[in-house]
Amino acid sequence: MKRRQGWLFFIIFLLTFSIYLLINFPLQLGLDLKGGSQLTLQLIKEDGIVSNEELEAVNAVLDKRVNNLGVAESNLQTLGRDQLILELPGEQNPLSASRILGKTALLEFRTQKENTSPELKNLQLRRIQINDLIDQFASLDKKNEDKFLIINSNLTDLQNDINYSSSNKDLFDKLIDTKKYISNEIASLFNKTDLSGKDLINAGRRQEQTNNNWEVLLSFSNEGGEKFADITKSIAGTDQLLSIVLDGESISEASVGSQFKNTGITGGSATISGNFSAENARELEVQLKGGSLPLPIEIVESNTIGPLLGSKNILKSLYAAIFGLIFVGVFMIFNYRILGFVSIISLILYGFYNLALYSLIPVTLTLPGIAGLILSIGMAVDANVLIFERIREELINGNTLIRSIDSGFQRANSSIIDGHITTFVSCFVLFILGTNFVKGFAATLGIGVVISLFTSLNCSKTILRFLTTYQSLRQKNLYLNRINSI
Repeated sequence: MKRRQGWLFFIIFLLTFSIYLLINFPLQLGLDLKGGSQLTLQLIKEDGIVSNEELEAVNAVLDKRVNNLGVAESNLQTLGRDQLILELPGEQNPLSASRILGKTALLEFRTQKENTSPELKNLQLRRIQINDLIDQFASLDKKNEDKFLIINSNLTDLQNDINYSSSNKDLFDKLIDTKKYISNEIASLFNKTDLSGKDLINAGRRQEQTNNNWEVLLSFSNEGGEKFADITKSIAGTDQLLSIVLDGESISEASVGSQFKNTGITGGSATISGNFSAENARELEVQLKGGSLPLPIEIVESNTIGPLLGSKNILKSLYAAIFGLIFVGVFMIFNYRILGFVSIISLILYGFYNLALYSLIPVTLTLPGIAGLILSIGMAVDANVLIFERIREELINGNTLIRSIDSGFQRANSSIIDGHITTFVSCFVLFILGTNFVKGFAATLGIGVVISLFTSLNCSKTILRFLTTYQSLRQKNLYLNRINSI
């Protein structure tokens, strides 16, 4: 008796703990339920052969960048030998994400070549002009064709001044390509040093006190700090500038005051000021924190799932689960009477335990995952059916109710355990070898199989033995349907 009470209290404790977990640790929803973006990334290499090490290195850098983006429950997986699929639940702007993730982010510090000041000033002036044109285009009313033609004409004049022409037909692409060309030309006026992004240990951002622009803060390692001090010492008080180059494009050029002529800029930190907006500063911070990509990547496909569609998926899945449980419950009660009522309680416990474990692990729930959950509910019911049929056979043969319950569970144990083990092995293989959605299905089904064993063999028996302590619930006709009673 005490043992049965102990099991009952343990079951109630698990139910209470499960409710606590679900309240304090909400379920994580996947892309198809929460909405978001899915990007297919292509690794680019001259010989076209990407090694496993290079693929893993790119994967690691992108994973850091995604974490710095603050996107929860993101998923990054390989596709073949040279592609990656990135899912960003809740991220509704794939273009913004692709700008951050797609850049190589190779950071370099360069010193200005001698006798290049006139050419540099001219290019810096052209960069200001192209930035103005980009700002004008961003605020342009697309219906204003005259303004559109003026921007296009000014761009053509600018391209003629720098002897550059863009093959793109779209005006915005022309503007961006021209800016990139000017930034590349500026970077070519500087000599490379041995200080690069590899010497960084952290990056941050802050708003400048004098205006609304933002700046990016860099922190170097001890060795990097010494390199930075030596570089700034060599050009302090001269006409030479220090350029910060990202992916071959100069994003900032600055002079070093004469007060640093003896020691250089010490302290192991630097500031990038390039008239950044808050968004641009954040993008650069994320790229630098994540490190540089060993290989360039290209966004070959971008898909967006709206939150409205995700909500509809959740609602439809919820309806399917509720109606399925109702039909199962009606069938079980009609066919097994008190035993069917016990199975419903067991299924409710099973559902709470399952969802609580999803939030504790945590498991990112997707539509295939919900399918695995619903299928595992069917398996839990199937286990109860096996047990209850054995109990009814014992009752029909004239055994007492308590002996029939004990014998029914004992006789059904081996069949239930064998069936669950074979299903779990299948789930394990699917999880190891399957793709993302298949893994979600295998994970939820596998967890359900394990919990189903506990609820079917322990919870159902404990609840049933508890009910039989009441004399009014010991009548055999409450456990047999009409056909069996006859």
